[in-house]
Amino acid sequence: MSEIPATELDCLVIGGGPAGLTAAIYLARFHRRCLIVDAGASRASYIPTSHNYPGFPPGISGPELLSRLRTQALEYGARIETGTVERLGRKGNVFAAHIGAREITASSVILATGIEDILPDMPDIERAITSGIVRLCAICDGYEVNGDDIAVYGEAENAINHAVFLRTFTDRVTVIVHGEPDACTDALAKAARYDITLISDEVRRISLTRDDRIEVTTAQGSRYVFDIIYPNLGNTCRATLVHHLDAKQDGNGALIVDGHQQTSIEGLYAVGDVVVGLKQISVAVGQAAQAATAVHNRLENNPWRRPAPA
Repeated sequence: MSEIPATELDCLVIGGGPAGLTAAIYLARFHRRCLIVDAGASRASYIPTSHNYPGFPPGISGPELLSRLRTQALEYGARIETGTVERLGRKGNVFAAHIGAREITASSVILATGIEDILPDMPDIERAITSGIVRLCAICDGYEVNGDDIAVYGEAENAINHAVFLRTFTDRVTVIVHGEPDACTDALAKAARYDITLISDEVRRISLTRDDRIEVTTAQGSRYVFDIIYPNLGNTCRATLVHHLDAKQDGNGALIVDGHQQTSIEGLYAVGDVVVGLKQISVAVGQAAQAATAVHNRLENNPWRRPAPA
């Protein structure tokens, strides 16, 4: 696809996941000049099959959902480029984004860069995620556990709370503690109440078995096998682009936005996992609709004109 020239856009959307693509769909339908720059790092691309996104009773894979959203955005006239925005700053009253040697200016920016999960060190982890053996979101797919033997791997207290949530879906939940084994009395009481097994021995290796299960080996030589593992090691918000703009963030680095998804920087909006709130695709696309509509309304009106007769 030909490149957008280095002239001012109505809106630059950074990130081509469900949130960014939905924002572009709205902006293109509003006849706004928008560009998506997509680094190809959407968390949704790992989803094997989601039964959590409305409107798809048989489920839909992350790549298929992204493909449909991308096709819809392009059909309405949005432009999509593969690349990475390396710098984002102000240039007078507009934003200036640098993609390699190019500079693109835009009246508004929607940041849809998401988060990056902190994953355990294990071979072939990407295949394990796309196969549903390593799972990243209990809200998204806990319903599909169906009594499986699962492990939650993370800091003791957080992992116990995560495990309690997963007890909704199975009676076989084990917490494998990462780091210090300490947990508060309340968390330990929860583990006991819900019959959650605790393993506090240091983990030496996590790997796939030949029959595609999870094998955990500890420092003491103990070996445990599970159907599924949920890493609960945290994540990092992909918000470094706006650090120097001093956009307000919470203690975990997520961007703080108003009711229209605008950050503390006028004209800079943020949607999806990079903002404070529930990390769900359905939430992200709703935020994208809010942000794109707000961008349209803050720009100068663009009244439709009847084409001149031939």
